[in-house]
Amino acid sequence: MPQLASFDLSSRFSTLATTTAKLEVQLGRLRLRNPILVASGTFGYAREMAAFVDFAKIGGIIPKTITPVGRIGNPPPRTVETASGMLNSIGLDNDGLDTFITKHIPYLTSLAAPAFANIAGRTIEEYAEMARRLDEFPQLAGLELNISCPNVTGGVDFGTNPESAEKVVRSVREACSLPVVAKLTPNVTDITAVAKAAAAGGADAVSLVNTFQGMAINWRKRKPVLGNVLGGLSGPAIKPLALRCVYQVAKAVDIPIIGIGGISTIDDVMEFLVAGASAVQIGTANFYNPGVSARLVDELAAILAAEDCSDIHEIIGSIHRPPATGC
Repeated sequence: MPQLASFDLSSRFSTLATTTAKLEVQLGRLRLRNPILVASGTFGYAREMAAFVDFAKIGGIIPKTITPVGRIGNPPPRTVETASGMLNSIGLDNDGLDTFITKHIPYLTSLAAPAFANIAGRTIEEYAEMARRLDEFPQLAGLELNISCPNVTGGVDFGTNPESAEKVVRSVREACSLPVVAKLTPNVTDITAVAKAAAAGGADAVSLVNTFQGMAINWRKRKPVLGNVLGGLSGPAIKPLALRCVYQVAKAVDIPIIGIGGISTIDDVMEFLVAGASAVQIGTANFYNPGVSARLVDELAAILAAEDCSDIHEIIGSIHRPPATGC
């Protein structure tokens, strides 16, 4: 088993934002300069967003999921707008691990923000092998394990069964020394059971939630809108559900949580932090406001100052603590 080290990226990537409040957060062995990250599947490989985002401000970049070999994804149409959200059925369209290593890692790790890799496999062995190969790149901030995509067969099954989730996390943890984040699906009866399993497997943190399975129908044509029939719902519509998941998991596990789901404003960010998330990922909002993540860092600093908070940890999980004066 590789020797596990701490990853302090807060000093390596100094923020440009001026603030009196301390924004650094700890995600297991990983320390980041602030808690605002961008979510996998909504940010491409970061090249696509370079004209819109000040990478030097945000806490981290999680590019789109990669698989052992490239995938063409699901048949079109693959996205559809819904009331207060978006359905997607991309199907993990990606360039594959070899191309990610040769083409995307050099670019991602040259940016002024910590970059993760997000991986998915059809078997536990595939996850472990991908982790072993990516362990050769310590300049990566960590690995996020996509065990929760609702739009493919295979990998999502690991996230719906606690025993399988623990096994895949453990296999990755034993295969590499990078910090490991397990991305969980909300499409389960009890998400706390899967979160506990991921923690038992050695996850440094869990990110939750991935999209909720749904569908759209063109009633005039009597047919589904998406080419794959079903898709994953994201955006503001899922925020109350995602908040519930974060709140429940925060009471059930001791490892940090990264909140995801309908986050687009500073109030959204604060709600997730208060519920127990140590960091958040911005997803669907990137499609209609590509610069939102950097803006939220500035707004977070301002709101903490207004609340007379000297450290963001005074806010994180505060709903679970007795009331206190000030922040």
